[in-house]
Amino acid sequence: MSELITIGISDMKVLPSPAAFATYALGSCVGVCLYDAACKVGGLGHIMLPYFPKENPNEKIHRYADTCLPEMIKAMEYMGCLRSRITAKIAGGAKMFNVADDCGFGNIGARNVAAVKETLQKLKVRIIAEDTGLNYGRTVYFYAEDGRMVVKSCTMGVKTF
Repeated sequence: MSELITIGISDMKVLPSPAAFATYALGSCVGVCLYDAACKVGGLGHIMLPYFPKENPNEKIHRYADTCLPEMIKAMEYMGCLRSRITAKIAGGAKMFNVADDCGFGNIGARNVAAVKETLQKLKVRIIAEDTGLNYGRTVYFYAEDGRMVVKSCTMGVKTF
């Protein structure tokens, strides 16, 4: 197994096997693992917000679901992957703060998950595993060797998808 490649907030990487990725402290953010089993190419993105602000074109595109995910797909296709074979596993999108009127700030995790699902549907990428919502943080490990997503949390322990 190779050394872990850390994916920071608002970042993504796509690499062939034996790449192994990790992203830490997903609260309301969503970790998206994309995988093509035939090519053994995988990618992990750490998405912070739902939609790219068109009024600010200098924003980092990997921060947003609707711009990060197409870039990940493009990188995978460049490496020989076929979109029809790419699958997704997602984790995160927790409600980390109790906000009195449940305004957009308090509900950002659910909005992030919805944007990820909407974007993946538009890209025709099927979600095959999911560990989202609730009120606890997660760390995600993803392995391009076999497409395994491991989710760790203090509250719920370790889950493998």
